[in-house]
Amino acid sequence: MTPATAGRPFPPPLDSFSGEAGLSLGEVLASRAEQEPLLLAASAIFLLAIVHTFLAPRFLAASHRLQERLDAAGRAGGHSFRVELLHLLGEVEAVFGIWVLPLLLLLALARGVRAPEQLLGQLSFTEPLFVFAIMAIASTRPVLAFTERLLGLAADRLGGTALAWWLSTLVLGPLLGSLITEPAAMVICALLLSRRVLDLGASPRLRYATLGLLFVNISVGGTLTAFAAPPVLMVAGRWGWDTRFMLASFGWKAAVAILVATLAYALLFRSELRALGPGGQARSAEPALAVPAPIVAVHLLALALTVYGAHTPAFFLGVFLAFLAFHQATLPHQQPMDLGPPLLVSFFLAGLVVHGAGQQWWIAPVLARLHELALFFGALGLTAVNDNAAITYLASLVPELGVDERVAVVAGAVAGGGLTVIANAPNPAGQALLGRHFPDGISPVGLLLGALFPTAVAAAAFLLLP
Repeated sequence: MTPATAGRPFPPPLDSFSGEAGLSLGEVLASRAEQEPLLLAASAIFLLAIVHTFLAPRFLAASHRLQERLDAAGRAGGHSFRVELLHLLGEVEAVFGIWVLPLLLLLALARGVRAPEQLLGQLSFTEPLFVFAIMAIASTRPVLAFTERLLGLAADRLGGTALAWWLSTLVLGPLLGSLITEPAAMVICALLLSRRVLDLGASPRLRYATLGLLFVNISVGGTLTAFAAPPVLMVAGRWGWDTRFMLASFGWKAAVAILVATLAYALLFRSELRALGPGGQARSAEPALAVPAPIVAVHLLALALTVYGAHTPAFFLGVFLAFLAFHQATLPHQQPMDLGPPLLVSFFLAGLVVHGAGQQWWIAPVLARLHELALFFGALGLTAVNDNAAITYLASLVPELGVDERVAVVAGAVAGGGLTVIANAPNPAGQALLGRHFPDGISPVGLLLGALFPTAVAAAAFLLLP
């Protein structure tokens, strides 16, 4: 740290970079890196975190192998630091939080011990907190039972089989996300798919196809309204987009894409899905518990109030605390609340928020130089390595974008929201809930292959439909 760098804000505001007039993209990036070398280091750490996400399944598999060797050596039940460390490194939800630590350490060395606090203080963690609250409420038995009944009406009309549940959950569930938000829809769909389909013994190929289709459908299914999808929430207010605009520009196209991609996968896996069982109910699942209507109503009200106050942490966290008290008072009609998955997902998103702040310097000029079609595919590609809400937010900082260019960015960002776990905010929730069906961890390549076709269908719908 030098006197010249001490106290300088990080990341620097985009308008603080000078001498960029007439420069090419490469020259702009080089100039910014020269003016603030710490940005290159932050991006390098972010790249290492991305690489780590692809290696996470290997760490998880290594932890399992080591534990098996310890068990075989007569140390069953014993704790090993190496096993726990490998398991932690294999948790995708923990990756970005882990890599925040070297970023903050580097910042402290370069800017002083108060610099990490200043960085965190200027960031907004509203979205991670909101996802935590909405996931915890949406995963309770009364909400799940209510949604299951709704989706069950459609499944019963289709025969009540595992195939029927698979279809109704993957078509109607993501569209429901436009009302109850994408994180809530992801939780409900993942839980139903796990219990009604995957617990019955699906093949690895079907599991990855289901996971990829679920992630893509959830990403595009929240675009029927202006408040449900994180990448839309980031820009709706700034650009003046309301629900009517979303329905006309995105919503009906998203519904077509969801229907086409799901039916295509249903045809491809129809034999296996039909063989899973006639009832669409896992053999090991506990009998459904009837929940009194007033308790269901209170849970749905808590869900609605949380969505209503999504932009005000003091409001929705207050609702969540009141909900916890009600949950405790009605325990005979509840299941134990597992806050582990919501906490992990929130930790994941908080890490993305921190790392994303240090990537504005290169993402913003890249988007500013792309035309409509290039913006679509550029946003789609960038979404694979960064949260799509971060992509659209950064695009909202570019004043040169017209209406068509703005639509292209958001369409590309939501179309690519299923390619990786980090592409869309609710994806870590789905991974946390469906991870037990992938004993060696979810392979990023497997997820990518499962999501390619529905991603192509969504891209075609947004680009080709009028």
